Parts: sequence; C-alpha cells; structure tokens
Amino acid sequence: MGLSDLRDMEKDSRQLEDIFQSVFFAEYNTIMVGGAQEPLYRPADDAYPHHRIFYREDYFSSALHEVAHWCVAGAERRKLMDFGYWYQPDGRTADQQREFENVEVKPQALEWIFSVAAGVAFRPSADNLSASDAEAVGPSSAFLCALERLATRYCSDGLPDRAAAFARALSDFYGTADILDPRHYRFSTGT
Repeated sequence: MGLSDLRDMEKDSRQLEDIFQSVFFAEYNTIMVGGAQEPLYRPADDAYPHHRIFYREDYFSSALHEVAHWCVAGAERRKLMDFGYWYQPDGRTADQQREFENVEVKPQALEWIFSVAAGVAFRPSADNLSASDAEAVGPSSAFLCALERLATRYCSDGLPDRAAAFARALSDFYGTADILDPRHYRFSTGT
C-alpha cells in the first residue's frame, strides 16, 4: 500500500457529501448518499423530494466519479433515472468497451480534476474486469490519451460551471492549489 493509498483512506466520503450539499443543494435540490451497492442517480419523485446521487459503499473515488457524471448531465438528463445513460455491465465486447470509454471520457476527466482538488490519487477505470482478452482488462491507451487531452483542455479552457464550483469547493476544503495546472494531468508509464 503506497502513501497515496493511505491519504485516500484518510479522506471521508461524508465530507464530500457535505461539500456537495453546501454548493448545490439550494439551487439543484440534490444530495449525495453513500452506502449503495451500486452507483445510481435518482431524480426526485412523489416518494422522495430530493434528487439523489448514490455512490458505492463509502468509497471516496466512487463519490467523486458520480458527481462528475452529475456535472456532465444537462437539465433534461437530470430528470431521468441514472441520467438515461446507456450502461452495459462488465464483460462487454470490444465494440461495447470502445463505446463505454467514449462515454466515460468526460466524467473521468472531471473526476481526475476533482481528485487533484481533493488531494487524492486518480485511477482511470475501464470497468471491464471480466473481459475475455487479458489485454482489454485495463483502460486502453486511446482512452488514457483522451483523458489527458480533455483534462488539459479543461485546464486551458476552463471547467463547466458546476464542475468548476465543485472543484473550487474541494480545493478550498482540502487546501490544494494550482488544480488546473496541466502538469497534474499526465499518466506515468505503467498506468
């Protein structure tokens, strides 16, 4: 277990819930809820008056990832269960995996920026642990390149409004600086 793993363990996902709610609850009527078996977004309904972002267990990275999906989703998608997104579970074909990676570039680039702002390690996810081809288990080199390009583009062009507000709140809370320095967004060999 490395130093970054220890730092990640010290972070409490409930802090993220508090930060998220302090930034977004009043305007977006949305809360984060940990402890879920699987991540899910549920819009408000007659039974529950708030939109809810459920993240897996109490995993800090899962919470950051689900907020990133929320930041990508537009107003109409935020009215739909799980934003109305397509999701093919683990064990995808090569074509399905390419489609998955295309859909995941934006949220994972934002998650990376949120991770830097929170002072935790970012690990790109291909979410394909059951792939039949051993080489297809991790993220493809094309996916990693796309993540680097988009994250560094966000550094130069700026973040979407909600993502910028969340990244700023994380940076303020965790005391991180220069989160939009493009040097943070390079993969070392072996990633």
